[in-house]
Amino acid sequence: MSNQDYTSAVETARAYYNSEDADTFYFTIWGGEDLHIGMYESEDEPIFDASVRTVHRMADKVEQTIGENTRVCDIGGGYGGTARHLVKRFNCHVDVLNLSEVENERDRQMNKEQGLDHKIDVYDGSFDGTPFETESFDLVWCQDSILHADDRAAVLKEVDRILKPGGEFIFTDPMQTDNVPEGVLDPILARIHLPSLGSVTFYQETAGKLGWEDLGFEDHTGQLPRHYGRVLEELERREDELKGKVSDEYIANMKKGLRHWVDGGNSGYLNWGILHFRKPQG
Repeated sequence: MSNQDYTSAVETARAYYNSEDADTFYFTIWGGEDLHIGMYESEDEPIFDASVRTVHRMADKVEQTIGENTRVCDIGGGYGGTARHLVKRFNCHVDVLNLSEVENERDRQMNKEQGLDHKIDVYDGSFDGTPFETESFDLVWCQDSILHADDRAAVLKEVDRILKPGGEFIFTDPMQTDNVPEGVLDPILARIHLPSLGSVTFYQETAGKLGWEDLGFEDHTGQLPRHYGRVLEELERREDELKGKVSDEYIANMKKGLRHWVDGGNSGYLNWGILHFRKPQG
């Protein structure tokens, strides 16, 4: 395990994702490659397929940026499915930075098994203080991770530091709308131990302060409640399979949390989609 010092919110996320219950749940229910929200084409589509589609969609948006000599950083990379996809599609090099040492061990093992470990390096650490040199990357990528940060503006500032001039940042994040009434999202916020979520406006304004060019927000908000609803359905369908591997308390809390995300998504006070920015040339 890492000896690094983390902020309280980041340490909470690290401890959660390192737990045996969480690792077994996500690896089993999500399909072992990804940990992010999927893009579904039908109500009963497998979570794995929808999650991969999100990666494909984001990759399509940056395909003019990525090539064989491109260096990519995936911050909050989970099990590394995105990095493996990008390497297979573009033959680029990817550095994955992720909090959970347990997930990172799975990631390294899968990279080795698939013969991709020479193209992917996996680092234990947090995205609000990365171990990388200034202006190291052509592209920084992130999926549904920045919500766990204490200081989201600091994450974008760190991305700015490690991006080369002209480099791009593409990411997704569960977000709140600008007009959310006080208290409406409290069940979700209590679950992730944070006072708020980011918003499209917040990320756009923060990017503007950094001088970034806004390449657009692609709104896929309807996918958020659909995704968490699918995870809930899959958990209920496979609950017997998880007995003895995941604690009853974890399963009960997960069901409750998933219902909160579904309700929040259907309330009209959550957003989700792809944000895309470019750092100026200099």
